[in-house]
Order: sequence, then C-alpha cells, then structure tokens
Amino acid sequence: MRKNLLLFISLTILLISHLSSGQGTFTNFTMLQNQKIQSSPLVQWTNISPGTSGYCEEFWCHPTDVNVMFSGADMHAAFGTWDNGQSWNTLKDSDGNGLDMRRVIDIQFSLQDADYGIAFANDQSGSNSSGKVYNTIDRGRNWTEVSTMGKCHSKLAIHPTNDNIWFLGAGDFWNVKSNHRTLAEPQGQMQSRSNYGYVWKTTNRGVNWTKVATGIDTNLDAGRIIFDRSNPNTLIMATAQGMYRSTNLGVTWTSSATGLPNNRPRDLTSYYNSTTGEFILYAVEQTYYNPTGTTINSTGGIYKSTDSGLSWQNITGNLGLNLQLVTDYRSRDDYHSTVAKWLGITKAQSIATYTTYPTQILQTFNRIVVNPTNKNEIYIVHNKRHDVSFGQGDVWKTIDGGITWIACSRSGPYWINNTNQSYWTSRNNPTGANIDFSHMQKYMDDIDEQYSGARMLAINKNGEVFAGINQQLLRSNNGGVSWEQADDIEAAPNSNQWIGRGNTNLPGKVMLLETGVAGRKLLCSGEHGLWKTTGTATSSPIANNVVIEQIEGQVHDIGGNTAAHSIATVAAHPTNPDIIYTLSSRQEHRGWLRRTTDGGQTWQDISEIFTASNNVYEDLAPQNSLLIDPNNPSNMYFCATRKAITEVGNSVNESILTKGGYGFYKSTDAGLNWTLSNTGLPASTGSIHRLTLDPANSNTIYAAVNQFSNSDPGGLYKSTNNGASWTQMTIPTAIKSVNNFFMDRNTGYMFISAGARSGELNAGGVWRSTNSGTTWTRIFESPYIWQTEVSPINSNIIVISAAAQVPNLVDNFKNTGVFLSVDGGSNWTKINKGLAHSERIVDVKPDPDNQNILWCAGWGSGWYKAVIDPALLSVEDKTHTGNQINVYPNPVGNNGSVKLKNIDDNTPYSIYDIQGKLLFSGNVSKEEAISVSQLNSGIYFIKVKNQQGKKTSIKFIVNK
Repeated sequence: MRKNLLLFISLTILLISHLSSGQGTFTNFTMLQNQKIQSSPLVQWTNISPGTSGYCEEFWCHPTDVNVMFSGADMHAAFGTWDNGQSWNTLKDSDGNGLDMRRVIDIQFSLQDADYGIAFANDQSGSNSSGKVYNTIDRGRNWTEVSTMGKCHSKLAIHPTNDNIWFLGAGDFWNVKSNHRTLAEPQGQMQSRSNYGYVWKTTNRGVNWTKVATGIDTNLDAGRIIFDRSNPNTLIMATAQGMYRSTNLGVTWTSSATGLPNNRPRDLTSYYNSTTGEFILYAVEQTYYNPTGTTINSTGGIYKSTDSGLSWQNITGNLGLNLQLVTDYRSRDDYHSTVAKWLGITKAQSIATYTTYPTQILQTFNRIVVNPTNKNEIYIVHNKRHDVSFGQGDVWKTIDGGITWIACSRSGPYWINNTNQSYWTSRNNPTGANIDFSHMQKYMDDIDEQYSGARMLAINKNGEVFAGINQQLLRSNNGGVSWEQADDIEAAPNSNQWIGRGNTNLPGKVMLLETGVAGRKLLCSGEHGLWKTTGTATSSPIANNVVIEQIEGQVHDIGGNTAAHSIATVAAHPTNPDIIYTLSSRQEHRGWLRRTTDGGQTWQDISEIFTASNNVYEDLAPQNSLLIDPNNPSNMYFCATRKAITEVGNSVNESILTKGGYGFYKSTDAGLNWTLSNTGLPASTGSIHRLTLDPANSNTIYAAVNQFSNSDPGGLYKSTNNGASWTQMTIPTAIKSVNNFFMDRNTGYMFISAGARSGELNAGGVWRSTNSGTTWTRIFESPYIWQTEVSPINSNIIVISAAAQVPNLVDNFKNTGVFLSVDGGSNWTKINKGLAHSERIVDVKPDPDNQNILWCAGWGSGWYKAVIDPALLSVEDKTHTGNQINVYPNPVGNNGSVKLKNIDDNTPYSIYDIQGKLLFSGNVSKEEAISVSQLNSGIYFIKVKNQQGKKTSIKFIVNK
C-alpha cells in the first residue's frame, strides 16, 4: 500500500510539473517552421455551436459498440462520439496542417478488434484532390495516415476475419450533388477530383497495394463493397457499371445482375445472422423513367439476394406512388422535373407531353440499410434536393421484408395539414409530422419536403436509425415511428435555447463580444443566421457549455425565405443595445443592411447596397467590419472585400455588380444611404479586408488592405476625417498584405496581421508599434496571420490566428492555429486542443469581461469557447512587468466594491456607463476599495492613468 501511495505521489508531481511547464510555449520561431509543436493541454476549446447546421454527407455507426459513431460533414471536419451522441469531437489532428481528415468518405472497423479501424478521406478539394487512407487503434479518437492513394476514391471494405485485408474502390459514386444519373448517362458523370477504373487491394494493412477489378470498365465507379460473412472469400460490389461478384478475394470479377431490371445499383447492404449463418444482400436499383404514350412508367426499386448475389428478387412491393391521388403541386411539379432531367428534355416539354399522371411511379432512392436484429426491417431514402427526385417522405421503411412500405419520416405543411390523407390511409401509412428539428423546427414546418433532402442513412447494431434531413442529424429509436434531433440539448423545455453537442458543420463567422448587454455575445454564421449567448447550463454534460439562442435565421422563417441566413458582419448600437444591424453577402437578403430595434425579435431591410447581374443565390460582394461611431451613431462604416480570404466560397468578380463596388463604405444617416469613399486607397486591385476605429478618436479609421494577387498592392491606410480620404501609413517593407489591424484601447499599441496564402515567411506575421506607428517590431513570425487581438482587460493577453498556406507550402511552416501570449508577446503558447479548423480560425478574441476566457470561430465548425487554466496564467505571470492596471474582482458581485492594481497613491478615476455617460469620479490609492454598490447589473468603464502616464480605460461588469 505504501508503495502504491509513493507511486501515486510521484505521478502527481510529474503531472503538476508537466502542466506547470506550459507545454506548447516557445520563444524560438524557428521551431514553428521546422517542427510540429503540440498544443498546451492548459487551454481546451469547447464547441458551442448548434449541431450539424450544414450537410452531413456520411454517417457511420461502429459495428460492435453502439456508443461510437462518426459524422462526415461537408465542411472539411468530421466528428466522432464515444458516449452515444452526448458529445462529439473532431477527428482531425488539431496540431496538424489542417489537410487531414477533411472530407471523410468512409470509415470501417474490424469485427475482431473494436479499437481498430480504417478511413478514407479526400484531403484536398477540386481537381487537386488528394485521397488518403488512415487507421486508428483507439476506436477512432486518433487517426494516422497509412497511404496516399492519388485522387478521391469511394468506399472501403475490411475483411470480416482478417484485419490485414482491405479493399478501396475507385470513383466518385457518392458525390450526390454533381454525379446525377440520366437515360443518356445512367452510370453518372465522371468528376475531375476522382480516379476511376479499378479497386485497390492490400493484404498488409496498407503497406502495399495492388489494383484489381481492372478489367470491368476503364471508368469503373465503385459504390459499395461487401464481404459475404458466411464465406469471406466472396465479395459483392455495387458499381455505376453494374453489380459484380468475386469468389477469390477480388482477383477476378463477374457480373451479378440476374434479376436486376436495369443493373444500375445505387446502394448495397447486407444482413448476417452469426447463429444460423444466414446472409442476405439488399440493393437499391436506379429508377428508369420510361415514356408510355401520355404517361410514364418506371423500373427499378428494391431487391434482395439470398444466394450471395448470384440472383436477385424484387421486394419493391407497393413502394410506387399514385400521382392520381397525390395531388399537391410540389409533388407533381417535381415529378415533371425528375422525368425531364432523366429524359434530357425541359420541364415544360414533360408537362405538355406526359399529361396523364401515373398510378405506380417510383421515386429515385439511393441509400438502404437493414436492421441487424430483424432482416425484414429495411429503410431507404432519396435525396430530393440534390439527386433529382420527387414526392413525399424522405425515409421509407418496410417491416415485412418489402411487401408494404410506408413513409416513416414526415415533415412540412403537406404532412402537418394531412394532405391527401385518404390516399395515405389506404396504404396504412401514418400521417402528420413526426420529426423534432431543434432550432430549425419553424423553418421545416413551413417548407415543402422537396427542399429538405436526405443526405445520409445509417443504423446501429441495436437497430436505431440515423438520417440526415436538411441540415439536422435525426435519430429514431422506435423503428421510425418518431425522430428526434440528435444535435443539441435544449436548455429548458420549449425555451428554444440550445447547447450544442459539438458535431457542427456551421460556417462560423465574426463574433461581437461587446454588445451593451451583460453576458450577451452576438455570433454570426453562414446559413444559420445570427445567435446570441444567454448563459450556461449547470446540468449539461458538456463542459464549459454556452447556451445560445437564434435571433435571426430559421427561427424567423415563414415559407423558408423570410429571414437572413448568412450574416457577414454585425454591429450593436452604442446607446441602445436593442438596435442591431447586419449585412449579408449570400442567400436571402444579400446586399441589404438589416436592422432590429427589439433585440432580434423582428427585422427589417433598411437599405439595399449591392445587386448583381447574374442574381446568383450564393454570391455577392463579401462584406466585413460593420462599425458604428460611438460618439455619433449616425456615422456607420463597412468594407466590401475584393479578396475575402476567410469566406466560404470565392471572391466575386466586380463586373457582375450592377449596384455597389469594392472598398470603404460610409453612411451619415444611420445606414439609410451609403457611399463608396475610396479616395487615397489603392485603385481597382485594392482589397480592404478589415476596418478599425481608433479607440481614442472615432474620427480616425484604419483600413487593412490585403493583396488580391501577389503583384497587387497591400498595406495599412489611415483616415482622420471619418473616411472622406485616406493616406498610406509607413510600415515595414517586408509586409505585402495586411489582413487585419488592431489597437489596444488601454495602451494605444498597434498590431498588424500580415501575410498571404502563398506568401513568403518574412512577409507574414504580427508586427507591433508602441509609438503610434513610427516604428514596428515583429513579435510573431508566420507566413500567414489572419488576426491579432489583445484583451480589453489585460494587455498582456494576446491571441492570434495563424492560417494555413497552399498545400505545396504547408511543410514550410509546420504550425497553424491559435497562439496565446500572456506576457505581452514575449512568450507564445499554441492552443489548438479541440479545434476542428485550427488552420482556418476566422475570428479569435479574448473575453471582454473575464481574462481567463477566449472565443473563436472556425471556417466550417462554428464557434468555440476556451477557459485558460490558471496554471498557465500563473506560470507566465512570473515574467510580467507588473505595470498593467487591472480592476478586480471582475465581474463585481454582491460585495459592491472594486480595487485597482498597479496604480499610484491618490490616482484620479472616473466611472462611465456603456453609453459613455460619466457617473461619478474621485481619487483612489493602492488597495483602496471603490464602492460601486449603487450601480445596477451591466457593463461599465473606469478610466485612470497608469504609472507611465498613459490613459487607461478598463471595462468591468457588475453582476448582482
């Protein structure tokens, strides 16, 4: 016992020593270039975003552990859960270069060793696609690259009894948005991001690979590879070219299409009973639409094989729709769109020619699963939004082996209003909506099912079903009778306030942390509007959780298009925090300044600033840095950015703009009218990425100009007349592209964030000036910095976002992500733990009220909160100069008094409210308390002079 106690004490001392050492802290920037630095465990990021909130392309349930699942989001960050969906974490290496595990195409696990699994990910995008195979030995918590396979590939298979043997099919079979099937091209369209024509095979866990199935078709596009578990030498493969079978572990392949009417499988799954040895295959056939006079009939449907794929039997049953009785406009109109797409004609031609609606017509199903505990319980889906299909019901199921089918997922006005109820009753199909959609409930209640789209389908070993409908992850544990969103925890019943579980796919954008309301942060997002923080929940299983509420977006949609969904930038009125302004560059209300006067309950468009000739739904001039002059709120500013480096999507060609342009915008009438004011700024090729108001003089504005290309001008520009004209500031000649500019309100220090995605090392980094821009010193070396921010309450705390360079340059700089200094820039600590997009942090800020808290936003993974472990602050405090004034305690509680650190005796002070109104003043000495008991809960400022004579304004919060 004494020996064990001594061992415990020794380990504890080692752990404390390790934590106190500030792991990840460095001063030598050569280390950043040459070696991968591990992030400090003393800062852990928690994702606070609404779950999914984007398209989930794939979903996987561990074959033997129901607590383990994986979500394949389309914004380059897959996630895993090991507690049955209560919480999720990124699969990416947060300390990597950001290119790993981006678009995960498939994950498969061993049936012998639950900890061992393999994955395939497309780690780059577009025609430069780079596909890689990974493995895991800890049930998917960490992944190691095994092989580089060329371009994007399709699905993996791992031998059921020999973990050394894997298969990987070539092709882009599951690229549903782009790979559409038609009568002219029933095999789909080849994509430049993929390789075709073979299947990879390895017998030594990816050390060596050989190509098999090379004789089937030069364009072979493999969709699913399944082992016959009753005879593992046999494989069955669904491809765009047909169904194939191998009885010698993939050496040779033969067609396996007997009984399939079209031999164009869309998906394949299997059932295996380990007790009896029964093995059954189930396949979805591509639907063919065949003209017959004035109507259309269809072939395809659902098939099964009980002889290992040698022959197939039709189990389509009553799956077809009777469009004579399904009479809603949307189903019939989309039926004509589907037929037209298949036949290669226009929708108008389909309407004019095929005037008789069919009584048995198949939708275009493309995924299938079977309950591992019940061979007769089968689920199928079709993606009406992206795969060209029609009709009601996203998920269908049978419980009698395919004799009868029902639409088991139902949402939208069609089902809410029990439309065509007599028809569905005749099919014994339940009616009424049966899905809980979290914050998207109002939106989904108002839109036709046609606009939703089922992106994935999965089932676990206990028969629980998972579906991705629109931008939510749904779960049914009662056989599809009802579906619950599996993304968020509601803070309180019917509150419409949520705690995210971490599996988000949300395009995170800028965060406004100082909003005039204590505890309220405003969080901008792409596609899911504007959110506010409302506190924390003590009962949540999510550590450091934040409760959030949507105040613009789906929660306000009527008919699916009333609210603004992509918020580019936000500003709160300096004297009335209920007045909030937003700008949008994508989707609904793009190009408009919008305003709420009631804290987000209602919104109005107040001025249209941009229009475009092509009227593309996704694209308009990107907008940043919406600012309001705190001394004259009628003055408002923002910039239209030519090269929007932190945006989702590409910058917009100015030639399409029929109203508006690029550069600096100003309004003198509270946003009703706007003018471009670019006098003195770089002409044509200049790109203003961010604006900054001088905290000491709101007439002075700074513009950070980034390069549109490496030959274009960039720099830092200054206006002292509210943006009427601009002059270029002198900055180090090494700086080519200025991405951001920040001024510390307490010290007046200036910070430049510089660099380019393909720029040189010496052109990037963070420069600081302590003398109003007369001289500059580089305090952080990196080729590409997006942002630098200093804590408003402790100028020793600095955070930066170091972005990734182009793929061929990533090895020139081995560390991206968020870096923290707590000693004014002398030492830095890498803090990426928990980030899914460490290489693309689009916004990062210290909390304005608590120096221990940080916030950031990821390009495709929403927003995060981190609490700095006191051990890191206490260790670094030893190097502090000790002359920074701080107010404490902060926030102020019921004790009703504050003290000031690092002041002289008899120091004058003044206290102001959030609107800048002087409340009271006096003189105070060291350790003397200032009574603030008369103040209500809220945000206040205390202004003093530090020991060097510099004026300091410190924010503090009263929280009674």
